[in-house]
Amino acid sequence: MTEEPPFQRIVTEIGRRIRKGELAPGDRVPSTRRIAKDYGVAMATATKALTTLRHLGLVRTEPRSGTIVADLTDARPARAATGELTRERLVRAAIELADAEGLDALSMRALGARLGAATMSTYRHVADKEELVALMADAAYGEIGYPADEPPLAWRPRIERAARALWTLYRRHPWLAHVDSLYRPLPLPHLLAHDEQILRGLEGHGLAPEEMLNYSIMFYNQVQSLAMNIEREAQAQAASGISGDEWVERTSPAMTALLDDDRHPVWSAMMAVITADGFDLDLDALFELGLRTTLDGLTWRLTGTGEDGRAARVDR
Repeated sequence: MTEEPPFQRIVTEIGRRIRKGELAPGDRVPSTRRIAKDYGVAMATATKALTTLRHLGLVRTEPRSGTIVADLTDARPARAATGELTRERLVRAAIELADAEGLDALSMRALGARLGAATMSTYRHVADKEELVALMADAAYGEIGYPADEPPLAWRPRIERAARALWTLYRRHPWLAHVDSLYRPLPLPHLLAHDEQILRGLEGHGLAPEEMLNYSIMFYNQVQSLAMNIEREAQAQAASGISGDEWVERTSPAMTALLDDDRHPVWSAMMAVITADGFDLDLDALFELGLRTTLDGLTWRLTGTGEDGRAARVDR
């Protein structure tokens, strides 16, 4: 008797759990990374298993929710993608896959399976995964643009708009914040369009070119660094199988012990109040706080006054 292929064994097991109701519609199916770890298989095998389950109509993917169980009352096999394989289709499918499973799950083999194409055919459009990721990033950054013939915009609203556009894109595509590096920036035209808006906001204030560049890097890095936590948490949940709230609950005894440590009295007093009142980490609120604080400081630097028009006070 022929032994069942590893990917088919995974499909059979997860399919059985779905049909028995152990995994209900809307429940998250183990991620590619989790399947690879639990079943001791390669990422490509785990990806093939999830792709097969999707084609069978048992699961579907949702951005940043990952792969979830489909409603079996309307379940029907998904049709393989048809039509000519183009670079645009390849990039869009890769973005959808990364949105749902993260960049680690992206491979040319997984992409070919998603599009119903042979793996080698994908290489007719991109040289390798590195080029593909760069194309994905540029396409993602291009989803939000700026009107070319708009009326003059004050410097602060212009920078705010660009920063919020970047934050929106990182929220939409959590993997995007991990693609670029300050030390090794990618030549992405659509990313440069956002930077151009920031530089236009800084222009005309007597700043040296190097200072303008440093400020634009600072704004970009501030948004990117905060956004990195979105994907990191998704990866941590996929790897550990527990949510952030569950992690906090598990570590609460150790955190409580720290409150009794008299070496950090201010931290302990603050956390005692926060623990009693409850605290929800809100990345959107942190983004707005950081943006407002940075722009307030830049207002003093550029105009010598605060946002309310009061003269700057210099303590010496």
